[in-house]
Amino acid sequence: MVTPYSPTPGPSAAEVLRARYAGRLPAALDELAGPEHGVVELPLHVAWSGLRSYDLDRPRLRMGLYRTVLAEGQHEDLVKLLNRDLLAAQWPVLRTLVSRHVRQVWEETFPELAPATAPAAGSAAA
Repeated sequence: MVTPYSPTPGPSAAEVLRARYAGRLPAALDELAGPEHGVVELPLHVAWSGLRSYDLDRPRLRMGLYRTVLAEGQHEDLVKLLNRDLLAAQWPVLRTLVSRHVRQVWEETFPELAPATAPAAGSAAA
């Protein structure tokens, strides 16, 4: 009797993506030492088509740069191109523009980025 071949299931696509993004993260947000102002030119391995030059003083362009670097940048790109304070300030909106996997990895690793939870029922407001 021949038994059917049953391969061992590998990791899911979601697990692969999460591991990919997690492997790129800095050890701490303080490592994000990118510029706060001026024009940033993304390398081809981060932005291989479309816009590559972003003016950080223009909020929409800054948001686009951060979205692209979070999705496509390697560890060195993250620490060189992203700024800790700008990331934290933009995160409430930026988190809605990046993939679920990027958002989850960043918020699980850096709880200070996760949205504040609502006050417990019955707690009085000050």
